[in-house]
Order: sequence, then C-alpha cells, then structure tokens
Amino acid sequence: MFAEAREEHAPEWSAIWPAIQAVADPLGVATVETVRRWVRHSEIDTRARASPTSEESAELQRLHRENTELGRDNAILDSASAFFTAEIDRPHR
Repeated sequence: MFAEAREEHAPEWSAIWPAIQAVADPLGVATVETVRRWVRHSEIDTRARASPTSEESAELQRLHRENTELGRDNAILDSASAFFTAEIDRPHR
C-alpha cells in the first residue's frame, strides 16, 4: 500500500511523508509515525535498508542471553575451582 502511495505522492525517497500520510488516513492509524515505523521495518526485512532483519535481531538477542549465562556459569566454576584448590592445599590434621 505504501509503495503505491509513494509512487503517486513522492517518487523520490527524500519526501515520503505525504505517502505515509496517504496510507495512515485510510487505515485509521492515529499517528503517521506508526506507519513510518512499519515502512522502515518492512524495508529492513526485505533488505531494502541495511540493518539486521527481525530474525537476525532475535537470534542476536538469544545469543547475547546465552553468552551472559555462560559467563555466569564460568564465574561459578572459577569460584568452585578456587575453593577446592584451597582445600587441597590446606594441611590436614
């Protein structure tokens, strides 16, 4: 819908607001900013704009959470290792 409106209202990319307004009105969207975000999201997902897609963003978030969890696990293992090393080095009665 936006692509059609863009061709009618603003063929150049620098003036997309009239096209966004033309789409927002029939959809009953309260703000044109909402439509602009939809357009940007669509451009990203179709690779018309250089940015990670929704799937790539979700994968990056998942990997970030996993990396954080692994960092915590490593910290726990380091603490346990230090504790047991100290127990081994301690003289027994």
